[in-house]
Amino acid sequence: ERYFAIHAAQWDAIRSLHVAESQVEAAMAGALSERPVGRLVDVGTGTGRMIEIFGHSAQSAIGIDRSPEMLRLARTKLANTDTGPWELRQGDLATLPVVDGGADTVILHQVLHFIPAPEVARILSPTGRLLIVDFAPHQREELRNQGAHARLGFSDEQMVGWFAAAGLDCDHAEELEGGTLTVKLWRGKRRAETHLKAVAA
Repeated sequence: ERYFAIHAAQWDAIRSLHVAESQVEAAMAGALSERPVGRLVDVGTGTGRMIEIFGHSAQSAIGIDRSPEMLRLARTKLANTDTGPWELRQGDLATLPVVDGGADTVILHQVLHFIPAPEVARILSPTGRLLIVDFAPHQREELRNQGAHARLGFSDEQMVGWFAAAGLDCDHAEELEGGTLTVKLWRGKRRAETHLKAVAA
């Protein structure tokens, strides 16, 4: 919590060191393009960038974060945009302040390497989907101390296993090389899919 309070104002800049955000955001838009966003929940919303991008096409948007400083910055940013209906909630990501089945689309953008897995499955609607954006496995041990990272990236096998344990099928994995670390996207759905589609970009 102390790390996020100190670095909140520079959060978007810190993220941009890893890979071009325009590339990541374009890949996310592609991964979510096959159906309406519906009710969006952004877990670990930080400065509210995901709501700023996808809130326009959402029925509603909720951003959740533990850090009051992050939420303050997000509120200021979103107040100056014409995005759709949105709200910000402070809460523990392990017990998300969202009703059961209250989300059609859930996004975790560069969040999972900081925290234990949140209870996403509970808040997904019957046809809901989850999009995770995080790092591929790496050996940058200094990020544990300097960047408060609890995990050094995730493999496809790990993510598919976690999705399955939550009752989701991982139907899409995409790799974005470039920058200091490799960024990965994984999409999971409640609706059964036949296979994992990997796309290299």
